[in-house]
This record gives sequence, C-alpha cells and structure tokens, in this order.
Amino acid sequence: MKHLKSSNLRQSPKRRFSRNVLLYLPALVVACLLGTYLDLIFVGINMYSFPVRPFPDIFSINIAFTLLILPFYTWLFLFIIDNMPKWGRLVFIFLLAIFAAIIEKLAVQWGFFSHTDQWNSSYSLVGYFLFLILMWKIFNWSKGRIGN
Repeated sequence: MKHLKSSNLRQSPKRRFSRNVLLYLPALVVACLLGTYLDLIFVGINMYSFPVRPFPDIFSINIAFTLLILPFYTWLFLFIIDNMPKWGRLVFIFLLAIFAAIIEKLAVQWGFFSHTDQWNSSYSLVGYFLFLILMWKIFNWSKGRIGN
C-alpha cells in the first residue's frame, strides 16, 4: 500500500474554512470584550453616552456596535492588513485610526454618540491606533499557534 505524503494532499474546503475562522476568532473575541468593557467604563464615569442604542432600558452602551459592527470591521481590517506589504501596515493602521476618529465625530453630529467637554478627540485617535495594533498582534499570535 502506498502512503501519500501529507504535503501532496489538498486541504478540504471545510477544514480550510474552520482553520480561517480559528485564525480570526481570538482577535474578534478580544475586540468585542475590549470594546464592551471600555464603553461600560467610559459611560460609567460619564465621559460619553449613547443616546441612540438598541435596548436602552437594558444596556447603557450600544451593543450593536460592540457585538456586530466592531468585530466585522476588525475582521475586515485583519483580512486587508494580512495581505499588505509590511511597509504599509503601520501607515494603514494610522490612517484607519484617523478615519475612526472622524467617524466618531460624525456619530456625535448625527446624535448616535455624545461626550463631555472633558473628552478630547486625540483620545479616540490614540485609542483606535492602540486597538488596531493590539488586534494585529493577537491575530499574528493566533496565526503562529494555528499555522499559516
């Protein structure tokens, strides 16, 4: 009986899909948890609030953002940056942080988000920059653990 080399075997689409999900899952879970807890902290100390949010009687934060929007855009960010050349990644992260801060200002204008006078827009810029770096580091860690 001939033995087939594992390197010559093709990976099934189902296995490839589950491997890809496992690569992104740690970063997406951390994104949800970190986003939720930071929002709870900042809402709790009255730095900002979410006037428009799902289930306002139950949640003081916008759970649609932390459980749906944030993980989707985190996945999109990781997918894009993983296929970028190394030299462009830091520039891309910085540009995304600027873009997120701009979107946050628009959310204030549209009434989805409000903050106190003590809030500084540079907090958002630095926060999103660090958040994206952390998500990239977690994604790289999971790639190293699960395999490339």
